[in-house]
Amino acid sequence: MDSSDTTTIAHEPETAIKQPYISIDSQSTSTRQTSPMPGPKRPGGPRHKSSIRTQDSFTQPRDIEKHSKLPYFLRMRGSITPHMIVPLVFIGAWATLITCISKFVYPLVVSDLLLTVLGFVVGLAISFRTSSAYERYADGRKFWAQLSQTSRDLARHIWIHVKERHEMNPEQGKADLLGKVTALNLVSAFAVALKHRLRFEPYAQYEDLEPLVSHLSTFAGEAFDPETSEPRPKTSWKRGGEYLGLTVAQSNPRKVIQRSKKNLGNLPLEILTYMSAYLDAISESGQLSNGVQQSIFQANLASLNEVLAGTERVLNTPLPMAYSIAISQITWVYVIMLPFQLWAKLDWVTIPGTMFGAYIIIGIAAIGREIENPFGCDENDLPLDKFCQALQDEINVITARAPPRIEDFVATEDNAVIAENGYASLAEKSTEAIRAGLRARTNLRTGGHVPQEKQEV
Repeated sequence: MDSSDTTTIAHEPETAIKQPYISIDSQSTSTRQTSPMPGPKRPGGPRHKSSIRTQDSFTQPRDIEKHSKLPYFLRMRGSITPHMIVPLVFIGAWATLITCISKFVYPLVVSDLLLTVLGFVVGLAISFRTSSAYERYADGRKFWAQLSQTSRDLARHIWIHVKERHEMNPEQGKADLLGKVTALNLVSAFAVALKHRLRFEPYAQYEDLEPLVSHLSTFAGEAFDPETSEPRPKTSWKRGGEYLGLTVAQSNPRKVIQRSKKNLGNLPLEILTYMSAYLDAISESGQLSNGVQQSIFQANLASLNEVLAGTERVLNTPLPMAYSIAISQITWVYVIMLPFQLWAKLDWVTIPGTMFGAYIIIGIAAIGREIENPFGCDENDLPLDKFCQALQDEINVITARAPPRIEDFVATEDNAVIAENGYASLAEKSTEAIRAGLRARTNLRTGGHVPQEKQEV
């Protein structure tokens, strides 16, 4: 068993974005963390918790930061082996029945030519199934990478290029700063809201989302109803059935959406609308007067909208039902025919041989079903919680310091502009001498070092 499987899971999800409450002392520029306090609650009920069941370590995406030294063939977490238990028991019983009848009653033998003919067809079908599923998985990861890149670019533009008008009025400058932080929170909120939307969690009252959007007027926030939005607790039988991959135990993932009595809207799209309103406001106020920067801002918003549309396409465009049914039927017919074709040459070994062949064929088909929706909460799904937390951490890094000024990092003695020559010493040189030093840097020698006589400007 994977060592990561034995890790004790806390009652609160590790992957959920935690918004620490920061106490800002008006007499000091430093900040300090205080113990969490209840956040504002929207009308309609208590804060809605995420549907991720952290007490069950087999119902969360695998933590990519954890490392296991176990060989892959000994790992259980993320394996499709639990889903193969029931099919293998059935195939083993079927192979035993055919073998016993062939041994003691009448030999039920079919030409092994079917192994070659049907095997080729089954191989093509499974190959198409797994390649289509992985394409969806890869598309989901590409769209989320695009979201991360666009969000970083947008956060950087907001923090650096949107002006804070402190010279006009200290209070106005403070308001501009708080407006920028609010806009950056919306960047993070878009990613978190998209994660919940892709997991069919349509409301705004989730622990990692409510602090970011509770001040917004949205359909998702107004539609919240504790009676219909809270996921119903799962029985031990249902959890066991889901672990074994039984279709009879699988619930409709859109059940929470279908139970809603109000229009749920599209929360990520509504967040983009608020971000567009912010762009319009800073353009009119002159905080972002550069037309090029305005175009870049608008292009980033369009890129986020493209991510929203692309991930919805991956989620809502499964493999056509005709393909899924035909591939499943072809696979099972081939596996059921195996004992008839193996008995003549394998005798009693037909039973384990059939089970081993079934594990390979049905297992590969099961992998395709497992990864075709990359946005869920299963072990093999994308760790969207970690991605959202990483994006929030990066935005926090950007805002941790005031927007840098050129004099803060150029005109300093620590700035080794050319080799070991600092800015102050080079400022006393002539332009020709500086250019001569720049030309000398092209005369690299073994090891990437420039001779000392060439380094001196």
